[in-house]
Amino acid sequence: MSGRPILSRSIAGRVAIVTGAASGMGRATALLLASEGAKVAVTDLDLATCEAVAAEAGGDAKAFALDVADGEAIKRTVADIAAHFGGIDILINNAGVSSFAPLDAGDEYEAIWHRAIAVMLTAHQRMVRAALPHLRKSDAGRIVNIASTEGLGATPGDTPYVAAKTGVTGLTRGLAVDLGKEAITVNCICPGPIHTGMTDKVPEEDKAVFARRRTALRRYGDPEEVAHMTLSLVLPAASYITGAVIPVDGGLTARNA
Repeated sequence: MSGRPILSRSIAGRVAIVTGAASGMGRATALLLASEGAKVAVTDLDLATCEAVAAEAGGDAKAFALDVADGEAIKRTVADIAAHFGGIDILINNAGVSSFAPLDAGDEYEAIWHRAIAVMLTAHQRMVRAALPHLRKSDAGRIVNIASTEGLGATPGDTPYVAAKTGVTGLTRGLAVDLGKEAITVNCICPGPIHTGMTDKVPEEDKAVFARRRTALRRYGDPEEVAHMTLSLVLPAASYITGAVIPVDGGLTARNA
């Protein structure tokens, strides 16, 4: 239609950072973005694993070791990524840790609590603030925070994880409001039961029972299915979606019984 802008569905040449990209949803996201032509910074704790993912991704993907619980490391690594690629267009805050802990676990609970908040909430805002000068120079700055359906409800014995992921949904909305005037979009994905390293310890028969009872699709999801939602949100064409909290959960949050 005449007078309407042509909205691009290509991220070719865009620079993307993916945290927690060594495995699971982060790895799937890094590979998918690279396959779409993005220049991907593959970041995680272990450099060797990141290098393997970057090699698999091909193209302009590059590995960077990063502990997102280390604020100074975030500043250094984001600066290194921007210098290497010449800017930053996309930030995917995906890094996470399993954080089950009973309330009466004493000092162990405290340690798990602080680690959960540091890795899955504090790190998100630090990554955003470090990347922000570069995102401001992009004509399609995109931020996607990976939370969880544990940020929309709760599982017993999981309060550190629930608190962190619920914080991510609130942080997303706050950032969306703060950055909206600069046309930088900020959205949040809440994966449900997904086949990842965190769920590997759950017996397959238990997964099957849970999925049949709790999800509309009656199955666990795959990391690639989450990655494709992430891709949709970082497209230049996704320019009027911000502050959204989107479950990718096979209908878990929609199903009452």
